Amino acid sequence: MEVSGYDLVLKGGRVICPASGIDGINDVAVKDGRIAAIAPTILPTSAKEVIDVSGKLVLPGMIDTHGHVYQYVTGRFGLPADMVGVRSGVTTVVDQGGPSCMTLPGFRKFIAEPAKTRVLAFLSAYLVGGLEGHFYPNLYSPDGVDVEATVRSATANKDIVRGIKGHAEIGGFARWGIKVMELAAEISRRSDLPLYVHFGQLWGLPESGANGEDADTIMERVIPLLRPGDVLAHPFTRHPGGFINEQGEVHPIIQTAMDAGLKVDVGHGSHFSYRVAKAALPAGVIPYTLGADMHGYNTEIPEVPAPAGTPEEHHDDENHPFKGQARFSLTQAMSSMMTLGIPLEDVVPMVTSHPAEMLGMTDEIGSLAVGRVADVSVLNDDRGRFVLRDNEDMRIIAERLLRPAFCLRAGMRFDADAPILPAAVAA
Repeated sequence: MEVSGYDLVLKGGRVICPASGIDGINDVAVKDGRIAAIAPTILPTSAKEVIDVSGKLVLPGMIDTHGHVYQYVTGRFGLPADMVGVRSGVTTVVDQGGPSCMTLPGFRKFIAEPAKTRVLAFLSAYLVGGLEGHFYPNLYSPDGVDVEATVRSATANKDIVRGIKGHAEIGGFARWGIKVMELAAEISRRSDLPLYVHFGQLWGLPESGANGEDADTIMERVIPLLRPGDVLAHPFTRHPGGFINEQGEVHPIIQTAMDAGLKVDVGHGSHFSYRVAKAALPAGVIPYTLGADMHGYNTEIPEVPAPAGTPEEHHDDENHPFKGQARFSLTQAMSSMMTLGIPLEDVVPMVTSHPAEMLGMTDEIGSLAVGRVADVSVLNDDRGRFVLRDNEDMRIIAERLLRPAFCLRAGMRFDADAPILPAAVAA
């Protein structure tokens, strides 16, 4: 006898949906790719398929606010979108600054449209976009910014362009001062999109040195350019020019900026430091969103060879800038936040409702409300003693480790089988 009713029921998991105010053991029903019902008990006979998720967390589809998925075009930086996305339990990935106004059509055609993951972008303020800037820093001068062209591109493509990416780092300031950031802020204002600002050294200093620039003054000079809703990235960076000054203290302007409506995104990546986080969190630097910032220099990608036809030093495993960094993922970053003292109930919004707000998409993603597209992330919630390691090789012991089990993207199941996911390391 054919079963009518729901296509799928996720049974018995802890459903946490901050946007809907739900937190408890519930069943979740899906029909025609949309959330059909959430209730303490949904009859198994009402569904064509039932998946037992007892002991697991069931969340709105997780949103990674900081990805690098413009594969090949951005050199080694670009990872396969679905490897970072649905194969890692993440249903939406935001590429931070990979495409530019020049390369956005290719990003749409060859990355966003074929991906099973929902792929969005913060458009680079630079014409060259997210190329391997540490090799070619001179491409990122004020002459490499076309305000008019970037505003036109962003405005015409707001279905996938949800913000602008800029860089406030000591290497750029030592070369050109604050001019590039001023242009990025102008693009953001004129396109009416949030500006996501990278802090922390990135490209290195020019041969002439810092040219009188002080990394500790960058934050104070950039923040007045920003508006409520703009995003300060890498609060826990181990590199100069971040949220922490040379004295190891949080810049006083940070709290003022947060009070004024600026948001903080972890942007984990190669910047993340437990040492810095332990200084910043007690000072009130609580992240609003939690991007993983995975890319080909800080993530081992065994399935994907280095791009052919580029200079050997650009993809030499022994010489690339972030050799030997710790493996991580969005869920491992969540585990780090919890181990640093932020409750699970406060971490979940960082990857669901808060990024949906940041993207201006609260009516589409970040919620399990009935009728919404069935984007759902199911996580294992392991208890024990696990070693987490940052990129300064500092290790902490986590008593709770989140790992992706699978996700539903528009009701279609994808197992979390990405080879880039870190293995659990028992203490």
